[in-house]
Amino acid sequence: MSQPEAISPFVLPTWVDSALFTGMLRGIERESLRMQSNGFLSQADHPKTLGSALTHPHITTDYSEALMEFITPPKESIPQALNYLADIHAVVHRYLENGEKLWPLSMPCMLDDQEENIRLAQYGTSNIGKFKTLYRHGLGIRYGRRMQTISGVHYNISFPDTVFSALQQHETDAALKALNLQDYRSHRYLGLIRNFIRLTPLVTFLIGASPSVCKCFMTGREHQLLPLVKGTLYLPYATALRMGQFGYQNSAQKQLGIHYNNLTAYVEELQKAVHTPYEQFSHLGLNDEQGEPIQINDHVLQIENEYYSLVRPKQVPLAGETPSQALAERGIGYVELRAVDVNPYSAIGINEDSAGFLEVLALYCLLKESPDLFDAEQEIIDKNQAEIVNRGRAPNAKIIEAEQEYLLEDWVQLHINAMQPLAELLNQTYATDLYTQALLVMQSRIDDVAETLSAQVIEDTLEQGGTWSFGSLMANLHLERYQQHVLSPETLAYFEALTQSSLQDQQQLEQDTSISFNDYLANFR
Repeated sequence: MSQPEAISPFVLPTWVDSALFTGMLRGIERESLRMQSNGFLSQADHPKTLGSALTHPHITTDYSEALMEFITPPKESIPQALNYLADIHAVVHRYLENGEKLWPLSMPCMLDDQEENIRLAQYGTSNIGKFKTLYRHGLGIRYGRRMQTISGVHYNISFPDTVFSALQQHETDAALKALNLQDYRSHRYLGLIRNFIRLTPLVTFLIGASPSVCKCFMTGREHQLLPLVKGTLYLPYATALRMGQFGYQNSAQKQLGIHYNNLTAYVEELQKAVHTPYEQFSHLGLNDEQGEPIQINDHVLQIENEYYSLVRPKQVPLAGETPSQALAERGIGYVELRAVDVNPYSAIGINEDSAGFLEVLALYCLLKESPDLFDAEQEIIDKNQAEIVNRGRAPNAKIIEAEQEYLLEDWVQLHINAMQPLAELLNQTYATDLYTQALLVMQSRIDDVAETLSAQVIEDTLEQGGTWSFGSLMANLHLERYQQHVLSPETLAYFEALTQSSLQDQQQLEQDTSISFNDYLANFR
């Protein structure tokens, strides 16, 4: 088993030049629940005036009918990506009905006792639409619907091929030098992914923002959370409960043994999980008493997207391709950083500081040495992550790396120091001070734990008298931001055209009745 010997000092190679990074791209996916004016989860349909959730490229739904997802295209700078995300929010705000608002926290707004009142996302009567809803039904019976109301931010990032060509030229390993560009790029992206997994506690501490939950979220579950204020539970030093045992967890997946050491093996392991029955899910059955399907299959994963991970290797799939087939064919095209809480203080769920920090971190993970990651080291990482999720703001929070124990703030400081030259490099690339500014904000959180987002959320939840009151206050403040955000006539026309074309695309899919859904599902099974 190879493990990092110690936190090796990171030295920026002298040949690395800021011009190399021109052409970096980033895209953002932000999830947010629609909340009724009384604070409860919306029971209404996804607004038709926003188009089809099945076929709209930027405004869709995730697990539940009320869980909206906003997706930007890849953009050439952070301000462009954030502005596009703000455009989407402003458009959505125009069409929300009956006083509904966007809930601003990762952990959900008020849920009632009935799980069935968390409505599954509906995508119409086409086979693909029914398939997507069935997948969500399967998630519900496997893990409960409450878990599926959690929101997050996914930050997608890609580096230009000039970076990979330059890195490959400076390799000393003949085998790596001999790889074609596609395979070498995948090799380096996997290194980034392994390092990001090792450094996730950094993200959890610095931008985690879910230290407390509405009591309703824990209905029917055993937990060790404490009362913070009426109707709100928390842990005194928690940072991001969304990233811990009450967030996206799947015991079946723990046994998968999916590793990020080589792309061929990763793809094989993922595909194996989609084809391997799992006893617990077999007991649930495939169909109900009426013969209606209740899950896609009884395998460890119904489909590949069910694999919950902190970070994903991605490639844009062509029509009919699964994510892993796209990776096998064309290698890794970008990475999706998924360990990001919604920032309740930002009207769009993420701000420049978090985005800048994530990009510097991604570059650090790409350039830093990244030994293979095996189960023994993964167990230590899991313990580190649990420590930071539950106790990250405690004065004695600790991290274990390379068989050494560090005080959390010392460990975070070591890595933030090492990232400084990379922030300066990206500043030069974009002629900005955004990246060093982002690290200054992170430094203030290391210097004073009260400056962290999670500490602020606790303070404001107490001050407002509970999760709902705090969330409601922020939702109303964000409303003003959406109203003030100027949409150009071109942007409005573009989104109006998308509404119409997405509805037409859905209709077209629904007109294809050449195969029944039962046959469609049987073919997949």
